Amino acid sequence: MKLLSTALLAAALLGGCASMTTPAPAGVADGVLVGPNGMTLYVFDRDAANSGKSVCNGPCATNWPPLMASDADKAAGDYTVITRDDGKKQWAMKGKPLYYWAKDSKPGDKTGDNVGTVWHVAKP
Repeated sequence: MKLLSTALLAAALLGGCASMTTPAPAGVADGVLVGPNGMTLYVFDRDAANSGKSVCNGPCATNWPPLMASDADKAAGDYTVITRDDGKKQWAMKGKPLYYWAKDSKPGDKTGDNVGTVWHVAKP
């Protein structure tokens, strides 16, 4: 009986740990990635995949706000966390940093797709 109690306690503790993992930072709507606010996410051709860097800083990041991660967030599946030039954290998908477009005004907008031929909707 003591062995069964120990096994149940261990299972409960492990189950509790599973619920503490970082949730996926993005969802999918209409075939594209969206942030927690439902807004379309984008990738930038000038960001080198898997470099761990974003080249969109300063005024660029004003127009293309990064999908920010907290210091506690951890990589999971295709999602990784990179450190920006200012030391803040940003989510990346398949090695490409993720951004919003400041001119999208409501969920479902994709007005940033193909801006300057270097910005594209992020796809799962």
